[in-house]
Amino acid sequence: MYQSTRVLGMSGSEEETYSAMFSSLRHPARRKILRMLSEKSMTFSEMLDQLGIPSSHLTYHLENLGELVAKKEDGTYKLSSFGEAAVVMMKGAEEVPAVQKKGFSSLPLRWKSLLAIFIICIVILASVSYGQYAAYNQLSKDYSNLGASLEKAQSQNQQLLSGSASADEAMTIIRDVFQIDVAKYQVTLLSDTEGPEADLGGVVEEVLTYSLVNNASNINLILTFRNGNFSLFQLNVIEGVTAFTPIYTQRQPTDFLTAVRNIITRYESVDNASYLNQMSQLLSAVTATQQDQTLGNIKLETSINGENAQYSLLYTANNVDFAAKSLQIVFENGIMTSLSDDWPLYSIGSTQVNITQDQAIQIAREAASTFSWTANGVKVSSFTVLQEPVSAVFYPTPRSDLTLFPYWYITLYLDKVYPGGVNSIGVGVWADTGQVANIQTLSS
Repeated sequence: MYQSTRVLGMSGSEEETYSAMFSSLRHPARRKILRMLSEKSMTFSEMLDQLGIPSSHLTYHLENLGELVAKKEDGTYKLSSFGEAAVVMMKGAEEVPAVQKKGFSSLPLRWKSLLAIFIICIVILASVSYGQYAAYNQLSKDYSNLGASLEKAQSQNQQLLSGSASADEAMTIIRDVFQIDVAKYQVTLLSDTEGPEADLGGVVEEVLTYSLVNNASNINLILTFRNGNFSLFQLNVIEGVTAFTPIYTQRQPTDFLTAVRNIITRYESVDNASYLNQMSQLLSAVTATQQDQTLGNIKLETSINGENAQYSLLYTANNVDFAAKSLQIVFENGIMTSLSDDWPLYSIGSTQVNITQDQAIQIAREAASTFSWTANGVKVSSFTVLQEPVSAVFYPTPRSDLTLFPYWYITLYLDKVYPGGVNSIGVGVWADTGQVANIQTLSS
């Protein structure tokens, strides 16, 4: 697993990039953070202790420093090569020789007084000229060094952005599917992490985090790939005006249904999967007044509340909805903020529901009657399960690997809180076979 921080300059002159860097150094707290990190890597808490500011303020300053700092794998922060160059420039500017004024006592004789005043003026002018010359030379050197570091970082980041299949696909999805105009932003690949996902049976998950910054806003984009397949797009506005709208290459529809149709069509042109074609057919047959519709094994569920909406396209068979195998699109304040697609990740093992809700509850009670647990070295086997309330939730879940089977999850409530803080017991029951999948203690 690895993590990296790189900078990709937005289109425009280099002066704009330097201007952004100088702007981030205006605040004394941010300059102090750079000085601290120039001495050693530090954790978030260590910086809080030395700065004596609220954590929210530190988070704000770190976000504004942007590409000047980098977060290491162990959670500590350090200076990036860009940040090191900035510190050099800061030190050079701060160490410019101060103008020293030379004092001279007045003498009784008028000509000596005039001569002394003349000499003092010459010394002052020479000192000012020297100070300005030294400052100019130091800033020129720092400017040149900073430009070289920036070019190197830009080159490295460009290689990283286009260096892996996932990175290439991520930029394609950002530009072509969601139509975000990356040319209007300074784009930074904040991190690219990859590793097995324990909750998904060891599926290899790669997460790429991008920062899109311009004068009006700071946007974070998170794109996730599972086993090499696109799985999640999430847009977070870090800074911006209320109800901020990203800059798109094309004008976006104002109604949710049209927006969803267009997104699925563009997504299909990139992925070319058969299930996306079936989803497009279902969406083309739906009207704005219709809510839930089904076509073949695809069911559309819609939830709209003012400027917020969620469209779910999930697998269904024999009146059993497999919510895990689905594609979901979420709108917040009229803006598409999330698309998750786990349709290719899961397969269907069974669609037969042979155990009713009441039967599942009875099976759970029987399993609880012989259940016990240990708390603080003491075995607890005597407890009372209440008849009411009882909770029964039906949702298909993987039985082996990522194959989905019908499943009941029953929550049985106890008459009091038992050792270990236990006040209820959760029992999973396979709805096709009636076998107990799992049993565990719960506490609120």
